[in-house]
Amino acid sequence: MNNTIHRRQFLGTTLATGAVAAAAGIGLIKPQLAFADNVPGWPAKAFDAKVLKDAMSNAIGKTQVAVSPKVKLTAPSIAENGGAVPVTIEIDSPMTADDYIATVYLFVDHNPTPLTSQFTFTPACGQAYIQERIKMAKTDNVRVVAKTNKGEFMASAPREVKVTIGGCGG
Repeated sequence: MNNTIHRRQFLGTTLATGAVAAAAGIGLIKPQLAFADNVPGWPAKAFDAKVLKDAMSNAIGKTQVAVSPKVKLTAPSIAENGGAVPVTIEIDSPMTADDYIATVYLFVDHNPTPLTSQFTFTPACGQAYIQERIKMAKTDNVRVVAKTNKGEFMASAPREVKVTIGGCGG
């Protein structure tokens, strides 16, 4: 396989990059729209909060949500590496136009930023299911809050995860 770059490929790539930079320079492309602070509905204050109570209040407007058996959170009891803790969230919902999970929030109680993730769903998603890896500073509780399209909230029971090697804290 030949890994050398040809002159025409180089010139084409350089010209394309220059055109994008020029378009951004004269305002045809608005790169600031890519930042989360400018996204409508993005809870910037919730992600900036340093305490669980503030993060929940800014994200969902309350600090307590009733636990529901419909919200299933799976996380290991012991995480060998706090930098990549596997988490699975599954919410029992019909996901129809009239009844679906609209937003899911994942919190880690004492993380430097307790609101770890926010996910938005539509009925077209078919199911409210998430798998991700999160950072945890230390042994802590992980919890999920789900909001339906009707504005109702339901939560998972807190799940303690023991972290043996620090993630975002050291």
